[in-house]
Amino acid sequence: MLDFVYQALPARVIFQAGALSRLPEEVQRLGVRRVLVLTTPGQRKLGEQAARALGALAVGVCSEAVMHVPREAAQAARAQAEQLSADGCVAIGGGSTIGLGKAIALTSSLPILAVPTTYAGSEMTPIHGMTENGLKTTGRDLRVLPKTVIYDPLLTLDLPPALSAASGMNAMAHAVEALYAQDANPIVSLMAQEAIRSLARALPAVVAKPRDESARAGALYGAWLAGTCLGAVGMALHHKICHTLGGSFNLPHAQTHAIMLPYTAHYNHTAAPEALQRVARALGGDTAAEAGPLLMALNRSLGLPASLAQIGMPENGILQAAETASRNPYYNPRPVLHDDILAMLQRAWRGDSAA
Repeated sequence: MLDFVYQALPARVIFQAGALSRLPEEVQRLGVRRVLVLTTPGQRKLGEQAARALGALAVGVCSEAVMHVPREAAQAARAQAEQLSADGCVAIGGGSTIGLGKAIALTSSLPILAVPTTYAGSEMTPIHGMTENGLKTTGRDLRVLPKTVIYDPLLTLDLPPALSAASGMNAMAHAVEALYAQDANPIVSLMAQEAIRSLARALPAVVAKPRDESARAGALYGAWLAGTCLGAVGMALHHKICHTLGGSFNLPHAQTHAIMLPYTAHYNHTAAPEALQRVARALGGDTAAEAGPLLMALNRSLGLPASLAQIGMPENGILQAAETASRNPYYNPRPVLHDDILAMLQRAWRGDSAA
């Protein structure tokens, strides 16, 4: 007998080429009158463009968003929002920017309108995270869920191919883990499989022709579905390990997800065979054992780094990472055992075959 619970999260989604032009009306729809625009230092021009579009609705631009949301950055952004008497935030950028908006909302309940420019998926979730003293902690709170999300594929045209590929594989990780989540359900599983299929089809085209609007729309569509999966069900070993590696060693978030995904998928393939078979089929394979190797082959075709060593992970940090990831682990279909995790991380550090 089929038993499940499906809880849809409240959110308004606008998916349209050129949808950034709708920003002012969507802000007003939320009843917001004093907007703080959030972005990263590298995307400040885009933040200023959004502020100009908002006109008198914008009270300032905070371009201090950085990877993994350090507590100091969150506190500074909260102080700026309070000083400007902001009653809402527009977060325009990737996961770092949207994460900063969530950090503000967590303590102030200011509504967030998110405009993603990468494929991270954070905009569709009530998950927040912050890093302090080399440790990244996460939580779930509906206060941080963006009220409105504007997906404009045109804003992703200038996202560099390498970053596009890594960000897309980061999104794919959400969908893969949703298939074997403890609270998985048929609706989310359908979205997850479609997300994997869409991303696997679109990302090679994005890398080959970065300004192909159709390919960009396909990748953003897959990322939206994957983000919805991330917000609807719990995650497992893969996300625990990536949070550990990112928070403890400041590794680039998306690239870490891309490198680790083949290994974590293979780690679970015997414990969750039906889920990993669905992953393999979405990638053109047939059996659960093929999922990890197919994900690794996709990484290679996208020109992504093949090992943790390539993105700056120190070899002498592997033991610490295994201990942290094994301590208070997330739910996972296969038991999270220290020695098994250590062996997997050693393989990922070298870039050995996932299988």
